[in-house]
Amino acid sequence: MYEGIVQELIDEFGRLPGIGPKSAQRIAFHIVQTETFDVAHLAELLTIVRDKVHFCVICGNVAEQETCSICRDPRRDLSLICVVEEAKDVVAIERTREFRGRYHVLGGAISPIDGIGPDDLRIRQLMQRLADDTVTEVIIATDPNLEGEATATYLSRLLSPLGMRITRLASGLPVGGDLEYADEVTLGRAFEGRTVVK
Repeated sequence: MYEGIVQELIDEFGRLPGIGPKSAQRIAFHIVQTETFDVAHLAELLTIVRDKVHFCVICGNVAEQETCSICRDPRRDLSLICVVEEAKDVVAIERTREFRGRYHVLGGAISPIDGIGPDDLRIRQLMQRLADDTVTEVIIATDPNLEGEATATYLSRLLSPLGMRITRLASGLPVGGDLEYADEVTLGRAFEGRTVVK
């Protein structure tokens, strides 16, 4: 424990997701010890982000305008929607440069333990987007964990009567991984999703 404001700064960084006590302490001391660190610019950016960044009214992705750049892009395939849990998942998929459709961000995953049900997610908005028959395929790209699987199952049951193609991202062994370190579920999925070698 440190005195006063230094501890407050550490505590504040520690509230951020993915930042543990040690990381929070390192960040705080970097700011304190590095004279060239532009604290005023960081504070200004945080204020601007709070004021200007919100969620796209169409897909739920982060945006500085009413709609995000992906939803405004006329080159995107309107017949494909990839459903993801969070806006950060959009960035991960975009990095692959494999998907040219549009996205729908749910804002989380079904998790009864955490009190998150289907009504807490942007599922109603998804159904509204699918109502005009423009979309021919929905790709469910939720996380391959218990909550993501529950969400994917719920969505596939909800969407199947609509008569469109519903797909789920494949899961299995990571490139560069070793079989001996793979858990049973991952290895099982790799067997289920195996492909023919020509």
